[in-house]
Amino acid sequence: MLDETTFDETTTNDSNSSVATQTELSAEQEQHSAPSTEEHHSSPTAEEKPAPAEDFAAALETYTTEAEEAVSEDRVIRGRVLKLTPTHVVVDVGAKSEGMLPIAEVLDHTGQPKFKSGDEIDVMREKGETEEGYINLSHQKAQRIHAWEEIEKAHHDKKPIKAVVLDRIKGGLTVDILGAHAFLPGSQVDLRPVRNLDGMKGQMLEVAIIKLNKKRGNVVVSRKELLESEQQEKRSKTLEHLEEDAVLTGVVKNLTEYGAFVDLGGLDGLLHITDMSWGRLTHPKDLVNVGDQIQVKVLKYDKEKQRVSLGFKQLTPDPWLDAEARYPVGAHVSGRVISVTDYGAFVELEQGIEGLVHVSEMTWSKRMKHPSKLVNVGDQVECVVLNVNPAERRISLGMRQLAANPWDSLHERFPVGMTVEGRVRNLTDFGAFIEIEDGIDGLVHVSNLSWTKRVKHPSEVLKKGDRVKAIVLAIEPEKRRLSLGVKQLQPDVWESFFASHHVGDVVHGKVLRVAAFGAFVEIADGVEGLCHKSEAVDENGQPVHLEPGVEHDFKIIKMSPEEKKVGLSIRAVGEEASRSEVEAYKQPVSSTSSTIGELISWKRASNEGN
Repeated sequence: MLDETTFDETTTNDSNSSVATQTELSAEQEQHSAPSTEEHHSSPTAEEKPAPAEDFAAALETYTTEAEEAVSEDRVIRGRVLKLTPTHVVVDVGAKSEGMLPIAEVLDHTGQPKFKSGDEIDVMREKGETEEGYINLSHQKAQRIHAWEEIEKAHHDKKPIKAVVLDRIKGGLTVDILGAHAFLPGSQVDLRPVRNLDGMKGQMLEVAIIKLNKKRGNVVVSRKELLESEQQEKRSKTLEHLEEDAVLTGVVKNLTEYGAFVDLGGLDGLLHITDMSWGRLTHPKDLVNVGDQIQVKVLKYDKEKQRVSLGFKQLTPDPWLDAEARYPVGAHVSGRVISVTDYGAFVELEQGIEGLVHVSEMTWSKRMKHPSKLVNVGDQVECVVLNVNPAERRISLGMRQLAANPWDSLHERFPVGMTVEGRVRNLTDFGAFIEIEDGIDGLVHVSNLSWTKRVKHPSEVLKKGDRVKAIVLAIEPEKRRLSLGVKQLQPDVWESFFASHHVGDVVHGKVLRVAAFGAFVEIADGVEGLCHKSEAVDENGQPVHLEPGVEHDFKIIKMSPEEKKVGLSIRAVGEEASRSEVEAYKQPVSSTSSTIGELISWKRASNEGN
């Protein structure tokens, strides 16, 4: 009777009998075909011969068992990517069949696969198989296990770990740590609040694990904690070398209208705009940009408030120290226009040295309304040094000095007394400006517009744009003044009047206007005289009422050709009439022997009749 062991052995032998028989036949054939070796070796006995069929079956069974164990659901295995399809990744894991995992598990933040054919990849087996017979695999599951090991280690050792920013979410960012997702709060992203969190997608950051809950799968990280630690370390090193007049290297961290903040290594210093350049800057960005590495000099350090004032221009000599020697008065220089204002243009002669060309020194003409009509920012211009003041850091420049001054030859071209013609360019309360050539204007004062009219405003006689003739009265080249006269083209009515009249003459006139002290009377065309109120009385001493438009006879009692003044009197006319009457009656009195009493009576009767 066979026991269980015997049954198993018999069954095994029967099942492999055909294999054994074929093996034995092959062995016999080899014995007959092979040369005899009996002299040297003895043939193996039946007990010593191996059983190849049994060994192959055992090996096959062992291989199958190890492969199945290797892809079990609780182990991370290393596979090789065979190919990528639009939806899946086919992976060789060393089993009887290949494995397959969703391609979405291997895409990076840009949507591109992180692996290609031939790459090795960590996977874990999922339950079941696909319809095509592929083993279901997961890359994320394998990553998560590996990631948690690294995360736990980093948390325990308090060491930083690398993370990739995946997306922005409410309150912060989602980051990827070796396949595991973690939360990076917005307040922990940087030392200062970051306004554009969306711009950080895809960035690789070093973070610290500040909260870990493996059971719930929650990981909270901080970048700020690492930065603070790094900043504190840098600050300690910086403070070892920080002192006034020390020259340090820093990075421009931020720009404002008044200066730049420079990171000296854990400690920020202020580089004020006035300490950036010996010249003038409109904004710090004209010299530096954020991220620039620059050398600066420590001007002041307040240990208590941890405030550092920095200088950049102090690293080079002050160009104004020898400016007076390098730019002597009268020297011809060239430079670049860096600013244009209402009152002139600033010209940069060299780094830190700039001069002002005042609008009055740009051209000999007075017609230029704004410097921008002549120069623009960026223009290269030639100038003459007019004045240098190193103490006030000012240089006065001129451009018109490079051209001939038309006023220097004005006497030759327009001598006094010459008749000129020009266009009325402008009218003012005191006169009219007439342009006689380009850049040369002459003034016709209001008093030189007419001999006969009292002109209050030049617009009464002229208007802008009129072409008029005038006489050159005076030239002052040093003051750039040219005096012209219009009335001088006509005879002087005053000269004619004074030539034909004398004190004592009786003239007929019309009252033009009345003042408190008397009346102005027109006694000839363009000639006025004044009749004081004390002289406006009749022969009896009674005041004569004068109104504009009233005509009277006046006697000239005063003449002043220099002042063009004539004094008039009505009283004197009455007195002259009385003397005439007396003279007229002197002869009748003597011939008829009339008495004085009769003459007086006749005079009274004559007055009463009037």
